[in-house]
Amino acid sequence: MADTSTALRAVALNVRAARVRAGLSQGELSRRSQVSKGTLVALENSQGNPSLATLVRLADALGMSLSALAQGAAEGRVRIITADAVKPLWTGGRGSEARLMVTTTGPSPVEVWCWQLQPDEEYSSQAHPAGVVETVSVTAGRMTLVVDGTEHSVEAGQIAAFDGDAPHSYRGAGVGTCHLIMTVHLPPSPASGL
Repeated sequence: MADTSTALRAVALNVRAARVRAGLSQGELSRRSQVSKGTLVALENSQGNPSLATLVRLADALGMSLSALAQGAAEGRVRIITADAVKPLWTGGRGSEARLMVTTTGPSPVEVWCWQLQPDEEYSSQAHPAGVVETVSVTAGRMTLVVDGTEHSVEAGQIAAFDGDAPHSYRGAGVGTCHLIMTVHLPPSPASGL
């Protein structure tokens, strides 16, 4: 429970700081992110339980990586992350999950995700801002990647790369669990505000 409240406080501080830096009111950030003002107010007060979709919308609207919203105090030069130490940001009803393992620093950050998809379980994502590129590398099993309504089968040993500025989804296929590593390559952050 302490880990969850610490993470929520970090998200609250980071969202508020990014919003203020961008010169946005809560109402304007709510409009741009399509997150209700009530949800945003609660989040900035370290309350509630924001979904992955909510956090993605806020990160996209603020022009920052998802993990930049969640990061706490700076760590050392080298970070070693254990999957079991990272809580899933999304879980499906059949046991699927997605964990944001790390985001690189610098002007064009990259998020690295570990996913497990059960057969026929799906996660749908809204379109991201222009310039976001995703890669999906299947390490075991099989999945169906749907980008802008078109299905693509991706099997173990294959990588799919696509522009993330269209609606897309990831669905487990076959009979076993699909394991994959997803990267989200973010465009350089704007120099100031939105």
